[in-house]
Amino acid sequence: MQSPGRKEAKGVQVEVRLDSAVSVPKVIILTDQMTEEVNAIVQMLSDSEPKLIAGFRDDTVTVLDEKDILRIYAANGKVFAVLPSGEYMLRLRLYEVEERLKQHHFIHISNSEIINLKKVRNFDLSFTGTVCVVLTDGSKTYASRRYVTRLKGVLGI
Repeated sequence: MQSPGRKEAKGVQVEVRLDSAVSVPKVIILTDQMTEEVNAIVQMLSDSEPKLIAGFRDDTVTVLDEKDILRIYAANGKVFAVLPSGEYMLRLRLYEVEERLKQHHFIHISNSEIINLKKVRNFDLSFTGTVCVVLTDGSKTYASRRYVTRLKGVLGI
């Protein structure tokens, strides 16, 4: 048996052991209690099927790559995804999209909008009570007061 080493991130220890006698990977979680973090890890490891997001535009359906999505917003009872290639209508509710993207770098900035943190150029904190978000395509959107504290916590500010 060979042990390439240990890694520790955010209080979680990860250890990988290589064993030629093992043909199927096995994950064991050792913990003193079930926490939300442990449940999230179990859920992430249990998701065997990738959850795709289909975008509709005109009479075509496009499988959207989550790394290309700038933002997702709800308006007039519909949900839209904005990508550099354009805007697509989704046949999912906002909370369903959030659930599919929770392992990626997406965060709610208002009741009706989720942004991709990897597609943010900068945050303008000069607005009173809200935060102006400038995306990589130059478009602007705003984080509502209710979500500013959570956003600042994620950003570490």
